[in-house]
Amino acid sequence: MDRTMVKQHLAQADEHVLISERHIVSQRALVADLEQKGHDTTQARRLLATFEKIQAMRHADCDRLRRELVALSK
Repeated sequence: MDRTMVKQHLAQADEHVLISERHIVSQRALVADLEQKGHDTTQARRLLATFEKIQAMRHADCDRLRRELVALSK
């Protein structure tokens, strides 16, 4: 991949990280609300865990793209 393409992919990956972070914040608030009201949070917690795993993968993708960008600069 050329430098321009890597930069584009990195920008898109960074945007995905931001979107995912908003989902995680929202899901955490939902879990807290459900807990406060005495509801079962099993499914909400599973979804939160899934969001967090996806976020970790997205961060790893950003890190990989940044390393690739550095390698292309050499």
